Amino acid sequence: MSPVFSKKDLHKLITGTPPLFEGYLDLKQQLQPNGFDMTLRDIAAFQDAGQMGIDNRDRKLPELKPLAFDALGWLKLDPGSYMITYNEIVNLPVHIMALGRPRSSLLRCGVTIGTAVWDAGYSGRSQSLMVVYNPRGFRVQQNTRLMQLVFMTLTEATEGYQGVYQGENIK
Repeated sequence: MSPVFSKKDLHKLITGTPPLFEGYLDLKQQLQPNGFDMTLRDIAAFQDAGQMGIDNRDRKLPELKPLAFDALGWLKLDPGSYMITYNEIVNLPVHIMALGRPRSSLLRCGVTIGTAVWDAGYSGRSQSLMVVYNPRGFRVQQNTRLMQLVFMTLTEATEGYQGVYQGENIK
């Protein structure tokens, strides 16, 4: 079984070259005993349907409408699904992968985050699905910590992620 990276291991990677993360807001607050907390940059609402087929050429992502935070950085969300973008840019080496899990306080509010695997070699500013199940909705502040990435080492280095999301949302 591959070991999970500790706080000390992650700190070395974050301060290395290239850094594991760029654009983090508060390293002391975000670096956890078993992972790293990702913070909220943007939230968008889905405007139409998406599509996936057997061939990647048949993939159609839905249009998104960015939602505006108020003057104090808060946003009230109704029950439903949203696309969130994180502040941090992740730069995974070819021998490390990551899994994301929602913070427990988020779950206690009736909200969850759906994530995919962060493949070894991926670099980009990731997005995730946030679903508000609480029938009364949810208030969230920009830059809050929402999700924790947990890192594992592979038994051997891989060629690295080569998909369409490589380098996403960096510009």
